[in-house]
Amino acid sequence: MNTPTAPITQDVLAIARKDGEPTGKINLVGLTRDEMRAALIAAGTPEKQAKMRVGQVWQWIYQKGVRDFDAMTNLAKDYRAMLAGAFEIRVPEIVTRQVSEDGTRKYLVRIAGGHEVEVVYIPEEDRGTLCVSSQVGCTLTCSFCHTGTQKLVRNLTAAEIVGQIMLARDDLGDWVKPGEGMGERPRLVSNIVLMGMGEPLYNFEAVRDAMKIAMDGEGISLSRRRITLSTSGVVPEIARAGEEIGCMLAISFHATTDEVRDKLVPINKKWNIAELLEALRAYPKLSNSERITFEYVMLEGVNDTEDDARRLVQLIDGIPAKINLIPFNEWPGAPYKRSSNNRIHRFADIIYKAGYASPIRTPRGEDIMAACGQLKSATERGRKSRREIDAEAGAASR
Repeated sequence: MNTPTAPITQDVLAIARKDGEPTGKINLVGLTRDEMRAALIAAGTPEKQAKMRVGQVWQWIYQKGVRDFDAMTNLAKDYRAMLAGAFEIRVPEIVTRQVSEDGTRKYLVRIAGGHEVEVVYIPEEDRGTLCVSSQVGCTLTCSFCHTGTQKLVRNLTAAEIVGQIMLARDDLGDWVKPGEGMGERPRLVSNIVLMGMGEPLYNFEAVRDAMKIAMDGEGISLSRRRITLSTSGVVPEIARAGEEIGCMLAISFHATTDEVRDKLVPINKKWNIAELLEALRAYPKLSNSERITFEYVMLEGVNDTEDDARRLVQLIDGIPAKINLIPFNEWPGAPYKRSSNNRIHRFADIIYKAGYASPIRTPRGEDIMAACGQLKSATERGRKSRREIDAEAGAASR
C-alpha cells in the first residue's frame, strides 16, 4: 500500500519559494520533510522513491553541510542534474564577521531583500552557543534593549533562521567531515538560543519549523534540551511552544511589579505578570529537570533592590526555575546604567538562599556590541565596533 502523498499544489511550491530572491529555483533549506518530499515529487521524483530521496538529500544538506548537488555522490548523475535544475541550497550571506577579545563572534548577515540581522557565537569551555535572530528588528520596544529601538521590518523565514546555524557552522568548520561519523569530535555549535533580534513567538511557525530541522536526528541533530527559546511573554503561544517545539523556555522578566515591567517590557500591558506566571505554571515541559529560566537584567535604581529580589522569589514560588541575572550591557544613548557589582551579588544571594540557582551572566562580546540586548542590524551601525561608536559619540559632543 502506498504512503499517501503530500498534496502537490501551488501552495506547496509557494512555501518552498517563500524566502527567496526570484531565481526560479526552489530553496531546499528550511523546508520540512513533508514539504521537501512534495517538492521532489513535483520535480519528477517517483513517489515510491521520495522518502528515501528526502533522507539522502537531508543528510547531505544538514549533516555534511553540502551546497553542491554534484557532491551528493550516493545519487545518480542524472538525478543530481535534475536537482540542480530545479532546486538550490541557499543560506544567508555573511556581510561582516567580528571577533571579540573574548572569542565571541558576531556576524552581520544579509537575507532576501537586502535586509540584515545579527547572529552571535559564544564559545565556552563546555559548549558553544549560537544566538539566533527570528525577526528583522522587533515590535516590542523594550526600553533597555538596543534591538527594541529598531522597528520591525519583517519576520524571518524558516530558511533564514536555520540558515544562521548553517553559516555559523560553515565559519567554524563544524560539519561532519568525509570519513567521520556523527559524534566523533566535539560540536562547536552545541547549543542554540533564540535570544537574538525579534520575539520568536510572534514568528511561531517559522521558528517551529527551523527548530524541528535543527533537532532532526539525521541532520544538525541538536537535542531539544540544547535549544532555548526566549520570549518576553506572548502568553497565548507559550503552551503551544511546549507542545509543538518542546525546547527549553526562557522568559525576559526583568521586573517584579506591573508598574515597572510596563515600562521595561511593554508587552506586559497586554499580558501582565499574573497572566504570564499562570501560563508558565501550565507549561507542558515544566519539571525539576527542565526548569524555566527567568532572565533579569540588572538596572541601577530601577529593579535591583533587595525588596525586588524578595518579590521575585515570591512571584515564582512553585515554578521549577533558575534566574539568570544579566548585568545591563550599555549602548550609546541607553537610558539606564548597570547595577553595581555589590548590588547584583546581594540580589543573587537572596535568590540563592531561597533555593533557586542565580548565576550572574558574564558579559561577552561587549567590545563588538555583541552582548545581550546590544544587537541592532542597521547597516551604518552593524559594521562598527563599540569602541568606534563611542569615539564617534564623543567627537559629536565636543
